[in-house]
Amino acid sequence: MKKLVLVAVAAVVVFGSCKKSGPSASLKSEVDTISYELGMLNSNGLKQYLADRVGIDTTSLDDFYKGLMEAANAGDNKKKAAYFAGIQIGQQIATQMYAGINHQLFGEDSVHTISMRNFLSGFIAASNGKAVFNMDSVQKEIQGHMERFRAANLANTYAENKAACEKYIADKEALADVKKLPNGTLYRVIKEGKGKIPADSSVVEVNYVGKTIDGKEFDSSVKNNDGKPIEIHVNGMIPGWIDALTHMPEGSKWELYIPQDQAYGDREAGEIKPFSALVFELELVKVK
Repeated sequence: MKKLVLVAVAAVVVFGSCKKSGPSASLKSEVDTISYELGMLNSNGLKQYLADRVGIDTTSLDDFYKGLMEAANAGDNKKKAAYFAGIQIGQQIATQMYAGINHQLFGEDSVHTISMRNFLSGFIAASNGKAVFNMDSVQKEIQGHMERFRAANLANTYAENKAACEKYIADKEALADVKKLPNGTLYRVIKEGKGKIPADSSVVEVNYVGKTIDGKEFDSSVKNNDGKPIEIHVNGMIPGWIDALTHMPEGSKWELYIPQDQAYGDREAGEIKPFSALVFELELVKVK
């Protein structure tokens, strides 16, 4: 429905545009007037849409109107309709699909991109039944290919952060007052409680402050919840938290040193870079 409305919006706006961009209005009848007025009403928000969603600013509007006139006047000409459909889908590939895939594979790295030539080659070949690979095989394998490729690129991009975090965890592990949990998370006891220990299926109330290894605070229930404990499901948390909470007596307060593979791994989470070790001051207030 939205696409049809957008086409109507774009088509009629030409008649209200300057003479250079499209035909001038001919208001000889009531229908002419209604047509013009409908065009005016439907033009609301078009420039903003073009700027925000398509990247077209006011300096390119004449070219937009020219292409729009050609498409609108094509009528039921199948060849022209196919050509303009190709332009529309091609623009969606360039501005949405291509950019999205590059971000998925390379993150914020704008230097590396997939090959547009090979992307279009595979796109067109598959659509006309002449692809090099079998579609069923590609559907089964592509996610694995992309994950491995993405992981390798992330490991290279964030190698320095990964090395620093691994050293941080190794240094903490060497301290006499730091203990290690079964899955690798380290902890230092600030206060040892005497209550019951949660299961991974438990609901608990906790206070916490989260920091990166450089001491930068990225989250805090103390600040975000007016100093009151928050309620969480243990098994809904990152692995390092689950490991800690299922060994932590109620009433305890620990400082956790969580290796990257027990935190977010190669994922980026807000301010947290991929392969980041995390530090939490975690207090188990109540097992519900």
